[in-house]
Amino acid sequence: MTLGQVHSQFVHTRRVRRLGQHLAALMPDNATVLDIGCGDGQLARRISELRPGLTVRGIDVLVRQGTAIPVDEFDGENIPLADGAIDVAMLVDVLHHAEDPLALLREAARVARTAVAIKDHLREGLAANATLRFMDWVGNGRFGVRLPYRYWTREEWREAFAETGLVVEHWNEKLALYAPPASLLFDRSLHFVARLRKA
Repeated sequence: MTLGQVHSQFVHTRRVRRLGQHLAALMPDNATVLDIGCGDGQLARRISELRPGLTVRGIDVLVRQGTAIPVDEFDGENIPLADGAIDVAMLVDVLHHAEDPLALLREAARVARTAVAIKDHLREGLAANATLRFMDWVGNGRFGVRLPYRYWTREEWREAFAETGLVVEHWNEKLALYAPPASLLFDRSLHFVARLRKA
């Protein structure tokens, strides 16, 4: 079994389940949700299963075959929607892949009427950068996803939110994405989920 197969079978499945719970709890009732950089769409589908009133669709730079939700292609910078066109813009492990993360975050805030939901990484702690690079490569390298390995510290996230006019309403670093003993290395303080509103 290859490393990619191990990741798909054991890590990805748990990640979808755990992140689905965290993100579903942040969604307003009967909201329209745009999953920006949705990948295979499994996480978005899980969220809609947990919250049946939601309407979820995705956009991505690389549209995969057989996605779990409807997915449209976009250029990675300009979201083809009007201002406030959807209730929630969701970015799950996407901004660290973007050519211009601030520009994409600003676009997410522009099209979101109610909130921006983010799951991403924190470059905090011993060997954080090396650990995040390894996780990124295993999870995304085989799909041709751009890997600039650009992860932000907590302070850099604060600055990005301030620059894009977003205010944190909810912040959670206790995600338990990995089962023990892998959690000791791959969870730590490397991940967060946040819900933000416009200032």
